[in-house]
Amino acid sequence: MSDLCSLGAGELLEKYRTKALSPVEVARAVMRRIEEFNPRLNAFCLLNKDLLEEAKASESRWLKGEPKGMLDGVPVSIKDLLLTRGWPTLRGSKTVDPKGPWNDDAPAVARLRENGALFLGKTTTPEFGWKGVTDSALTGITRNPWNPAKTPGGSSGGAAAALAAGMGPLALGTDGGGSIRIPCGFTGLFGLKPSFGRVPAWPLSPFGTVAHVGPMTRSVADAALLLDVLALPDARDWHALPYDERDYRTRLDFGVRGLRIAYSPDLGYAKVDPEVAAIVRAGVKLFEDLGARVEEKNPGFENPDAIFRAHWFPGAALLLKGVKRKELVDPGLLEVAALGEKYSMLDILEAQQKRGALGTHMNLFHRDYDLLVTPTLAVPAFEAGIEFPGADRNQRWTDWTPFTYPFNLTQQPAASIPCGLTKAGLPVGLHIVGPRYADALVLRAARAFESARPIATPDLSRLRR
Repeated sequence: MSDLCSLGAGELLEKYRTKALSPVEVARAVMRRIEEFNPRLNAFCLLNKDLLEEAKASESRWLKGEPKGMLDGVPVSIKDLLLTRGWPTLRGSKTVDPKGPWNDDAPAVARLRENGALFLGKTTTPEFGWKGVTDSALTGITRNPWNPAKTPGGSSGGAAAALAAGMGPLALGTDGGGSIRIPCGFTGLFGLKPSFGRVPAWPLSPFGTVAHVGPMTRSVADAALLLDVLALPDARDWHALPYDERDYRTRLDFGVRGLRIAYSPDLGYAKVDPEVAAIVRAGVKLFEDLGARVEEKNPGFENPDAIFRAHWFPGAALLLKGVKRKELVDPGLLEVAALGEKYSMLDILEAQQKRGALGTHMNLFHRDYDLLVTPTLAVPAFEAGIEFPGADRNQRWTDWTPFTYPFNLTQQPAASIPCGLTKAGLPVGLHIVGPRYADALVLRAARAFESARPIATPDLSRLRR
């Protein structure tokens, strides 16, 4: 990476403060990076034509010593599921009318705008964010900077591909079953799914209360900074937690000494690629070296796949209820929606009861353990353009993401941080899960891990071949 494109948000802000660097210089560097690599990776589906003018306005504020909020002049990308005033939010679908009107910012987007962030553009997503990889009939296939033949994961795959390739230091993602953590796992980034309600969201996702909004970054400190902004209150979200005026950066370096960490290699039911399992196991040992008390322990619940599907599949059916031209919709999404239509109200109510029992189970589990650590994913990144690795096309994305979606059901904070590379040079993620509302603890543990094993970036020279 060139120097400017490798700098994190915190580093940029310090250089703006000391006038060692201008937002205009950074904007130009990132624009050149996007021009070079986006055609190959397909991370952005919309670019901000006014970026330089907005960077000049930021530069002027810094020169006057009057920065606008916490992120003035820092480039950030926005996943194309989140409303952005003046830009079409097409959600990866040919069924959405680009004409709009587009008069609203989603809460997270509004907070970024209020704090002076430079919007680079909208990043790609599968249609309506429905699966764990990123391709759609509207925007095509998004690719992994570590190996363009592989998927970056999804549904925040465009955000991850942009970050990993240096096309901006911050990205805004969503996670309804792993959609922040999956692509961060596949592309060697840090991503946090905050506790549900920590980051206000509006309108509510059609997939309901399993859906979260959160930060994706190349460092834990940048994620904490971004969370400080995203967690600011917004009255439009009636699910939102009461605003907590904490600075998530203040306790990042307190370490993990004395923490009780449960390590579960498979949650008791998952089938994990042996190479992934070995890399994660070696990574977990690092927590012991840092002073944590690590015990191999499954949390003791059965695979909640059926519970998750009873929340997710009816949401897909509701999503497509008003879509007239269903021939334009991803066939996989149509299949999921058709299954969703078969659930009765009693089925859904029963699933909600089981979800509550799972949440209670994890609350009780965390009386004995401060954190739960697992692999982020059961497999390394696979071929781009397919939903499931291997020959079996009858399985769904949830079959290779057994570690992510359970904690959307329980609404716990969960993060992915890279812990190593496969022999093929593909990143493997380590998954850190905390008790509900313990977002700061998850960040602190991730920061301790990162301090001992810094996050690496891909060799982008292969993209130039």
